[in-house]
Amino acid sequence: MQQKNFFLLIFLILIQVSFSQVRTIKELDANWKFQKGDFENAFQVGFDDSKWENVTIPHDWAIYGPFDKEIDKQDVAIVQNGENIASEKTGRTGALPHIGSAWYRNKFTLSYYEKNKKVILLFEGAMSEPQIYLNGKKVGAWAYGYSYFYFDVSEFIKEGENTLAVKLTNKEFASRWYPGAGLYRKVSVIVKNKESINQWGTFITTPFISKEVSKVNIKSKTSGENVRLVTAIYDADGQKISSEEATTQFGNEFDQNIKVQNPKLWSPETPYLYKAVSQLFVGSELKDEVSTHFGIRDIKYEANKGFSLNGEVRKFKGVCLHHDLGPLGTAINNAALRRQLTILKDMGCDAIRSSHNMPSFEQLELCDEMGFMFLAESFDEWAKPKVKNGYNRFFEAYAEKDIVNLVQATRNHPSIVMWSSGNEVPDQWGEEGVKRAKWLQDIFHREDPTRPVTVGMDQVNATMESGFGALLDVPGLNYRLHLYEEAFKKFPQGFILGSETASTVSSRGIYKFPVVQEKNKQYDDLQCSSYDLEACSWSNVPDEDFVLQDDKPWVIGEFVWTGFDYLGEPTPYDESWPSRSSYFGISDLAGLPKDRFYLYRSRWNTADETLHVLPHWNWEGREGETTPVFVYTSYNSAELFVNGKSMGIQKKNASTAQNRYRLMWMDVKYDPGTLKVVAFDDEGNPVAEKEIHTAEKPYKIILNPDRKTIKADGKDLSFVEVSVVDKNGIPCPTATNQLKFKVKGEGMYRAACNGDATSLEQFHLPTMKLFSGKLVVLVQSTNQSGNIELSVTSNGLKSGKLNLNSHK
Repeated sequence: MQQKNFFLLIFLILIQVSFSQVRTIKELDANWKFQKGDFENAFQVGFDDSKWENVTIPHDWAIYGPFDKEIDKQDVAIVQNGENIASEKTGRTGALPHIGSAWYRNKFTLSYYEKNKKVILLFEGAMSEPQIYLNGKKVGAWAYGYSYFYFDVSEFIKEGENTLAVKLTNKEFASRWYPGAGLYRKVSVIVKNKESINQWGTFITTPFISKEVSKVNIKSKTSGENVRLVTAIYDADGQKISSEEATTQFGNEFDQNIKVQNPKLWSPETPYLYKAVSQLFVGSELKDEVSTHFGIRDIKYEANKGFSLNGEVRKFKGVCLHHDLGPLGTAINNAALRRQLTILKDMGCDAIRSSHNMPSFEQLELCDEMGFMFLAESFDEWAKPKVKNGYNRFFEAYAEKDIVNLVQATRNHPSIVMWSSGNEVPDQWGEEGVKRAKWLQDIFHREDPTRPVTVGMDQVNATMESGFGALLDVPGLNYRLHLYEEAFKKFPQGFILGSETASTVSSRGIYKFPVVQEKNKQYDDLQCSSYDLEACSWSNVPDEDFVLQDDKPWVIGEFVWTGFDYLGEPTPYDESWPSRSSYFGISDLAGLPKDRFYLYRSRWNTADETLHVLPHWNWEGREGETTPVFVYTSYNSAELFVNGKSMGIQKKNASTAQNRYRLMWMDVKYDPGTLKVVAFDDEGNPVAEKEIHTAEKPYKIILNPDRKTIKADGKDLSFVEVSVVDKNGIPCPTATNQLKFKVKGEGMYRAACNGDATSLEQFHLPTMKLFSGKLVVLVQSTNQSGNIELSVTSNGLKSGKLNLNSHK
């Protein structure tokens, strides 16, 4: 009996090894050599790279700085901001050293490689203009730094060691924000049989859905003769629920229709995912296997009704996101992405717009899993330039190829509910632009007939006259609130999307007096007031969008600029060094929520209570001076007390946009002590309260991690919020102490960020000043399980210590 079991075990192992050889994916993340500069022979196999830097991929070479005004100084008029006269701009692309050429080299072997196999080399993002060499021969090149692309390198690969070399070039004046630099997303080698499912060759849709049954259509493009395809569908628990075999192809494509009984629908509230496993056979021999996660959901865009998901009308509560991850730069990281989405989920956000570029695979996978609808954008430029060396150089040769790769690579994600072919493109003017808009939209439709296409339009008058806006599936307006009504009447679609809204500017924990609503307001400290009443000449404060979203059923939602601050584009201080990152974020560059976060949360998160008071109550020298108090709350009324004395009850009302969404006590005089707010339900009963206290001098450092246990994979991160309190435990909101960081055990110090748009401290150095009493430290795991200790010290303060742990 034991011998029988032994042979059965050996058989199962052999079967497993055989299956694993059907298709192998090797991520090339380790053992890279990197050097900035141009090297004539760096593509050759025998090139000496022994003195080059050792790096892991994903990698952003520029994020380590230093910040330098001269890097991206430009004399330019920013047309998108309504400027007509050129002026000196600084920090526009983050003032980080991203310009220039660099080389990456990697030596790798493929364990299961055999002759006559098909080998694919996949790049998920390379900034920018990559030239790819394998074993001393040029494989190919691409142009767009945000595009995913692959090459069949079967003729270049060899048994044993292979040498991959990649040259990247970032030109000056190529971006309007920090683009990053390097192999900032994954690089993989895929080895499979010649009889196989094509790269991105699976397309899953759900053309019919009822409560009882859903039809799942699976189109699979394959290579090889005499092949048959067996596809099985599994539920979220891994249970097989249905399958189908197909032997007849239409061209080189199988078309399968599989029933799913009692389908569980995907939505932001219930992000249920199924898995399709497609196996390709020749006779009885398994040749290839591909797994694809998908969701069953129905989307509609209808005149005078708007957008509906699974039969329910809803409005997008969305934000725009640039691709950088603050102190990590553009190097993709799952933990950082998940943290961003967790913060947005708490705010009540349900949609993301990738601005203004193609999203990472990791971001889309997380949006599928966590429940975010997604507007996937392609370009910031078409044929007409915004910047000298932008995408306009590549548009004619690459636009179609880039769109095809975007759609084919990502169309199975249920989170994607809309495509965007562009943002504020100068081509909005004239007949030529109309033709380009139609050409691009037709490519999207050809590759994916199930989703509509939009463009973020800022030249709305021009697009109303030319027909540009009328031809789009979804007319997207960037700002231009005064034109919403006219656009709705002139455009035939019967609805309007706020594709980019607000662009309110603020600095976390910074408050300016007097408190008034202003445009383009600037201060000597290069900060913006967190009373959330300041915007740009072309933009507005949040409440003005709220009115349209709430009162106009034909406005189908908004994507706020932006969910988080990002590197570069330091409006309104793009002429004022050392500003080097944005002020637009609802949360700052460190991911710490600004006051505005709670304004959106009070509207968007209908499941949880919101009661937030601003400003802080540490105003030495302002005693007796008018210091307005705002409350952002999900309740409609509240009473304010200063040191026990009532300042009266405020109720939300429609007298102004601000009064409709905020509770404001404009005549409060500052008196140190306790600020207390009591919120009432609609019957006038007190149901919640919040207190803010005046703090004494800083005394102790407090550490608060987003996670105490992380994965021992050398990539995972714990984001530790660092703050200081006085001897009574009261937070010190104005503290600016210089802190030092040290990590011991199976972890390492990765970076820190304080959210100050004017700070020139480098993220990767283990010291940084607090900004408005806070900063965030990133602790990264090693590849070994064990304990991690973070200590944070500062002269004159009681140090903070935190124990984390990592595991496999």
